[in-house]
Amino acid sequence: VLQEMFKGECHFINGTEEVRLVVRNFYNRLQDVMYDSDVGHYVGFTPYGEKVARYWNSDPEGMEYTRGQVDRYCWNNYEVFTP
Repeated sequence: VLQEMFKGECHFINGTEEVRLVVRNFYNRLQDVMYDSDVGHYVGFTPYGEKVARYWNSDPEGMEYTRGQVDRYCWNNYEVFTP
């Protein structure tokens, strides 16, 4: 059985002073691609992940959408993520 999943994490530093979004993509329990808003682009950890990261990083519209997820996903759910 092959399994693909992703996990999105919002990290709030000093309350809402700094917000960091980390999205991890897994395939068969192995992390192959990761996006970190502090880095600003995708990073591949496997040969396939490196290929996917290059492809996703080369798409300007897709990268603009991904960078905007910090506002759409993290800021809009701040009260949900923090106790």
